Amino acid sequence: MGRGRIELLEKIDACGSISQAAKAMKMSYKAAWDAVDAMNNIAGEALVTSASGGKGGGGTRLTAKGRKLVAMFQIVEREHMRFLERLGQGVEDFDNFYSLLRKLAMKTSARNQFFGRITALRAGTVSVEVEIRLGGEDRIVATITQESLENLGLAVGGEAFALIKAPWVILTGGDAPGIKFSARNRLCGAVDKITRGEVNSDIVLRLDSGLTLSSVMTNESLDHLELSVGGRTCAIFTSSSVIIGIGIGA
Repeated sequence: MGRGRIELLEKIDACGSISQAAKAMKMSYKAAWDAVDAMNNIAGEALVTSASGGKGGGGTRLTAKGRKLVAMFQIVEREHMRFLERLGQGVEDFDNFYSLLRKLAMKTSARNQFFGRITALRAGTVSVEVEIRLGGEDRIVATITQESLENLGLAVGGEAFALIKAPWVILTGGDAPGIKFSARNRLCGAVDKITRGEVNSDIVLRLDSGLTLSSVMTNESLDHLELSVGGRTCAIFTSSSVIIGIGIGA
């Protein structure tokens, strides 16, 4: 969770409105909400909430955990800068190496970013199934190679990120309790937001655990499924479409 996202939280806290915070950050209203959803998912609980009055103009505030996160980040940032200043005085060509390290710590374009604890590892001859508990009863299963398992150093009880690109997520009409799917992952909830474009639509599903999951589908598919805000639906995706990652130093 970098400086940009923390700054967004600071602006939300100062403005009391996500639309005003987005303007101050020179970002779109949708991009601001996408960032908030991602932060809430990674934190495992809400950092930002909307009071009555809606998302359009005001009533948006930080939770107690959100304020604490901002305060802790500010402390860590100050100490980090002091550390870099001291380190730079004693290491030759430090700036170039530090720039390289920052490039290696890549960001991801995946819309869906979750953080959870590994609850099971099921090894086969070539691949391994990794089960991650997100929150409540929600779990994600990923399939990775044995080599990836060893490189990442994954173990039951450890923590990991699960990344899923929005176009890989398929939505069903309703909870579809009587339908079986070959895809290993099925997460259900209510439609939270629909953003309709000229060709495709972006749908945000609020899972029963409170986390959010994004999907992209054609407008034709959206109309066929008759999805609407507040309606129940399930998201399905294969275990091979889940990318597993760990934090630096994990």
